[in-house]
Order: sequence, then C-alpha cells, then structure tokens
Amino acid sequence: MPSFASPPNQQAYYEQVWNIVRLIPFGKVATYGQIAKMIPPPVGVEIETYVAFSPRWVGGAMANCPDDVPWQRVINSKGEVSQRGGDGANRQRILLEGEGVVFDEKNRVPLKKYGWQGPQSGPIQESMF
Repeated sequence: MPSFASPPNQQAYYEQVWNIVRLIPFGKVATYGQIAKMIPPPVGVEIETYVAFSPRWVGGAMANCPDDVPWQRVINSKGEVSQRGGDGANRQRILLEGEGVVFDEKNRVPLKKYGWQGPQSGPIQESMF
C-alpha cells in the first residue's frame, strides 16, 4: 500500500472537508473518519489506502481551515477532543460546551447523543480531483 502524507490535490480535498464541516449543526459533532467517508477517494488512490489515510487528511484540513469553518465540531472516533499544541484542546472543549455539548466522566462526547449523521441526502458524490 503506497503512503500518502496528503491527498493528491490537497486544496481540493480540504475544500470538500470544509464544506462538509460547515454543514454540522450547532451542538453536534462528527469524527474525522465520518467526514472522510463522505468524500469519495481521489482519482488514483486505492480504497484501502484511502481508508487508511483519509482521517489524517481530514485532520490536516481542520488544522488549516478558514475562520468560517466550525472546527470545534470535529473530534476523534472515541468522542474525545484530540490533543494539539497550545491551548487548542481546551478551547475546543469550551466552544463545544458553549453549544450545549456535555462531556461524560471520561471527558468524551457521547456520540449517540451529539453525533451528526451527515447530510440527509446521503454521501457527497461530487469529486473535485
């Protein structure tokens, strides 16, 4: 399986991620993996490779998102706020709590209660690659 540190067309992939994240409603969260599954694999990337690397690509997109993207609504698959440099994790938690998201005793967001299931129309099929 070839290694992909980033998607073949990074900017186009990031824009797809950001467009999806903009759809996450106030008070809801989605995981990196969920968002990745809503985007078709780029041309030339095998499905196994995409499954392995795409959540990291989503993380890269979130680390570089524009100000209008509600980055705080993207968490890891355990329901946890991912650690990052500086005070980002604490800030993310504060923003989520400000939206009414309640963390459990393990500092996790209960995904069954606060998880967003995606756009009602199903997976996003448009590919910009």
